[in-house]
Amino acid sequence: MAKAVDWDSRIGRRLRLRDLHIFFAVVQAGSMAQAAAKLRVTQPSVSKAMSDLESALGVQLFERSTRGVTPTNYGGALIKCGTAVFDELKQGIRAIEFMADPTSGELRVGCLGAITATMVLPTLIERFGRQHPRVVLHIDDVASLPSLLSGLRDRKYDLAIIRSSQSLTPGSDDLSLETLFDDRMVVVAGVRSRWATRRKIDLAELLNEPWILSEPDTWNYARIHEACQAKGLAMPKAALVSLSVPLRAFLIANGPYIAPFAEAALPLLNAEHRSIKALPVDLPDRPWPVLVVTLKNRTQIPTVERFIECAREAVRRPAKG
Repeated sequence: MAKAVDWDSRIGRRLRLRDLHIFFAVVQAGSMAQAAAKLRVTQPSVSKAMSDLESALGVQLFERSTRGVTPTNYGGALIKCGTAVFDELKQGIRAIEFMADPTSGELRVGCLGAITATMVLPTLIERFGRQHPRVVLHIDDVASLPSLLSGLRDRKYDLAIIRSSQSLTPGSDDLSLETLFDDRMVVVAGVRSRWATRRKIDLAELLNEPWILSEPDTWNYARIHEACQAKGLAMPKAALVSLSVPLRAFLIANGPYIAPFAEAALPLLNAEHRSIKALPVDLPDRPWPVLVVTLKNRTQIPTVERFIECAREAVRRPAKG
């Protein structure tokens, strides 16, 4: 029978953060020599650190060749858990810094482009800024949900704001989701459009208009398709396919185009253009949830909860002008 390994004792005595730091440098550089140059230490010291780490764990972490080194499966496992170790340590230090000075710090938020186009985000930023004027916010406008969630899992972001949990793929059990509010889709046109003065419009009347649509795998395309199916109609033919909010807004405000939009985006669009309105078109009443997403089993810095609380307040009580 194999002898049980006292991992707590072994890790406590022999596994050092410095070795993990060197390990990640080797992984990123792809060679001991390049890692040594980056760390400004000798190559033998890097090689010894990696040898000691492999000895402590009892496995081979790298495949070595004349072209450099690549992580083994064991190395891949250490990359995953080591990333979490350093992240937890960093989060702990950030929490200590916040305790020492609750008025300062940084917060990194990733948002889908559809969220940054709504009035919700500027209202939230303004409210959070008033309450925490010395906290620096980093807001990234991310093009796709997979990229955004990857950034969250890689600890690039402290939290993310997305639309519709239906678009999450299986294997998302590591995510914590909270619905901030339910948006809905509307069909919009310019205020000078011939449709702008109508009190009621049937969807069939709009099929031959110049539509701006998004790709078929998007939520608003799916809802238009669903509305057409419910009425036995074919999908309208797109005159333009684009997700660019500024482009769509400009064309709608200044031409004959119509398009589906999130209702929460209209106040921000009209703050810039003042010439877009929702048409009275009967569409299926399908909520479009806006959610805040964090990683489960990750130590959250206090500013994350402060930001989320501001988000709850922002959707309950719009900012005063």
